Amino acid sequence: MGLARRKLGSDGENYAAQFLRRKGYAIVQRNFRCHAGEIDIIARHKDCLVFIEVRTRKSPSFGTPEESITPVKKQRLIALAEAYVQDCEAPPEFWRIDVVAIEISTDNRVLRLNHIENAVY
Repeated sequence: MGLARRKLGSDGENYAAQFLRRKGYAIVQRNFRCHAGEIDIIARHKDCLVFIEVRTRKSPSFGTPEESITPVKKQRLIALAEAYVQDCEAPPEFWRIDVVAIEISTDNRVLRLNHIENAVY
């Protein structure tokens, strides 16, 4: 992955984390990695553990950030969440997978941020 793309992803995750904190989410972990891949953000919100996939775009050339969540990506997110929950000492009773879709201008201003709760099931 190129440096510019990695920075775009990191910037998007930072914007998403700030947004989620303002909504009352407590960030538990960022960039959790295991054999199945990586989860961008893991947070607690009320009585729920939330796995958050952040998708960031600067250009609509390849579609919206929401459109980049393919069926294969959905299955990978489910596998990642299940792997995390299985490794918990005290597995959460409730968990879900959200998506935060972000469009950023060329000067790194957030043009649009869409938080989709329970986006993957």
